[in-house]
This record gives sequence, C-alpha cells and structure tokens, in this order.
Amino acid sequence: QVQLVESGGGLVQAGGSLRLSCAASGRSFSSYAMGWFRQAPGKEREFVAAISWSGGSTYSADSVKGRFTISRDNAKNTVYLQMNSLKPEDTAVYYCAGWWRGRYYSGTNYYGDPDEYDSWGQGTQVTVSS
Repeated sequence: QVQLVESGGGLVQAGGSLRLSCAASGRSFSSYAMGWFRQAPGKEREFVAAISWSGGSTYSADSVKGRFTISRDNAKNTVYLQMNSLKPEDTAVYYCAGWWRGRYYSGTNYYGDPDEYDSWGQGTQVTVSS
C-alpha cells in the first residue's frame, strides 16, 4: 500500500479557491488510481473526483463538475484537487485515496466507489463560509 498525506485545506469564503495536495510514499504511486472523497458532518463519505494511474482519464461528481479539477504528477508522487468557485456546501473533510487495481477498470461506477480503494489519508478540513 501507499501512505497518503493530504494538505492544503483551510477556511475560504464562498467563491474562493483552494488547492489540495496528496503526497504519497511507499509502493509505486504511478501504478495507483487516485481519488478524492469528502465527508461532511452527519453525512456519508461521497465521491468527489478520481484519476487513472496514467492521468489519461478523470472522473468527477456532478456536484463539482466545472469547478473542481483533479490532476497528478507521478514524478512528484502527488495528486492534486484544484477547487474553484467554492460553495458552503463544499464544506467537509477531504480524503485522498489510492486504488491499486484501478488500472484494470474504468468508469465512475468503479472510480466513485470508496470500497474499491485500499489506501486512505487522514483527511484535511475544508470550510467554506458564506
């Protein structure tokens, strides 16, 4: 498994931007599909965005399309989530996750399922004020 550490969370006003980073160490990061999930208080963990091992395919939830962009730099063992036009409903703890077998699958049905992922970070808080 890879070890994952998120950073970049914080407090931002509605309409603002943040960029989350997830640094990986351990087993070959470039072989992992990566995803971002979030969990708000009292709610279940939900899919935000994901990216294939090569970066050639990306997936995102309807609620963030056009606002959030996932990317990766395999040379730096890092995956990013650029979040623009933030809304108060984006407030949550954001988790980075890695999926070793993701290279064999495609589509949001797989990439959006948190049960597919086998490595998780500790999370970073994002708070959007109105």
